[in-house]
Amino acid sequence: MMNKILRRLLVSLLLLITFQPLLALASDQDDFLKAAEFDYVSDLSKFIARGVDPNCHEPMRGETALILAVRENSLRAIDFLVQAPGINLDATANNGNTALMMAAYLGNQHAVETLIAHGAQVNKTGWTPLHYAATAGNDVIVTILLQHDADIDAAAPNGLTSLMMAVRANKTRTVKLLLDNGADPLLSNALSVSALDMAKKLEFRGMVELLETGVKKSNR
Repeated sequence: MMNKILRRLLVSLLLLITFQPLLALASDQDDFLKAAEFDYVSDLSKFIARGVDPNCHEPMRGETALILAVRENSLRAIDFLVQAPGINLDATANNGNTALMMAAYLGNQHAVETLIAHGAQVNKTGWTPLHYAATAGNDVIVTILLQHDADIDAAAPNGLTSLMMAVRANKTRTVKLLLDNGADPLLSNALSVSALDMAKKLEFRGMVELLETGVKKSNR
């Protein structure tokens, strides 16, 4: 009987020794992510020194600390995290978003410029930061991305280009900006629908005229 009790105590002790560091690490990761969200740079530094992976992600959306910092406009956290040892600037959340895509959609110029300066990818397969900036009508961000060689006609998995996204979102100034920078108005998506077709269907008359002018220029 005594031997059985001792064995149980030993097993419990071994489990405690084995899992306590893991539980502590999980707690540190949670606090690290909160520090990124609330812009607590000193805490970020402390947790990285304790071995927390800067690329760890929260369980619900799969967002990394860097993506969370961008989402919450935690500028000091962004500046710190882009320089953290081992940071993956292009890590994706569950939906495929990167920190740069999030920054482009939110119109966070500081985050966009900081991420690009530290090597974040402007171009990627599928949805791109330019798609997101065009959808939101963030023309300053569109310009910055184009200045850093963003593929203006990159197609999303369904064939949508940034020009098409700007049309769908009724962002006339963004459509003009993209056309002025060489976006192809003749391209079609997976359903064989062009940006001009979309504008006509949505009855965006001013945009239709703009795109028709772009088509004429393309045909010259």
